[in-house]
Amino acid sequence: MAYLVTVTDPSAPELDLFARLTEAQLRNRLEPEKGIFIAESPKVIRLALDRGYTPVALLMEERHIRGQGRELIERCGEIPVYTAGREVLATLTGYALTRGILCAMRRPVLPGVEELCAPLHRIAVLEGVVDATNVGAIFRSAAALHMDAVLVTPTCCDPLNRRAVRVSMGTVFQIPWTRIGETPADWPQAGLARLRALGFRTAAMALRADALSVDDPMLMAADRLAVVLGAEGDGLAGETIARCDHTVCIPMSHGVDSLNVAAASAVAFWQLGRR
Repeated sequence: MAYLVTVTDPSAPELDLFARLTEAQLRNRLEPEKGIFIAESPKVIRLALDRGYTPVALLMEERHIRGQGRELIERCGEIPVYTAGREVLATLTGYALTRGILCAMRRPVLPGVEELCAPLHRIAVLEGVVDATNVGAIFRSAAALHMDAVLVTPTCCDPLNRRAVRVSMGTVFQIPWTRIGETPADWPQAGLARLRALGFRTAAMALRADALSVDDPMLMAADRLAVVLGAEGDGLAGETIARCDHTVCIPMSHGVDSLNVAAASAVAFWQLGRR
């Protein structure tokens, strides 16, 4: 059974993971199996628990202990539940908690690309997308709009970044994902070769004069397709576009040249995810 700990000293070191550790420190790159991420709000925490993620500690307002936090406390087993009033917790975290509850959880062991993708038909690949809000929104679109999995390159924002998890509304726990490569040198040449060896055609989303329209029948007919999306601003690297099987764009009107990568992902997934 979880045990309650009333927060009287916001500077206590056991609270560092909720307020003072950076994302890199939580991620613990040297020992990923010891890494932590933070989930916010009862819905997001519940989705993570449903998918087998392991809780480490809860932080919540006192009023939630017998309210919306009660179920979570019962599900989390023997972990500390740190609690205090709203003002104290705002002092600790620097902001009002999202719906009053945070949960520190163990990072999962990610599957290999081949293990994950071997049985799949539609995947998204994120190259260097660094904004956590965009990553979270893309994951939500991928889960909702028929993608089977998401791969992130080594320069991409961590999908378990606190803001990415929050924006994804927990869908980062619902759609399978993994990293394609551990260092920037692993992408694009080696990464795209791995996808090709698995039988995927690769579609680079980019503004090129010779690009196929996103609703091109050839794309729709592909048995296995990887939709590759690039970083905010600059888009995909030229080498990535050159190495992909197709360059694909979304037709625009009113003189608009492009969409934000999160918005573009939703359009592409809706069109290309249907088979």
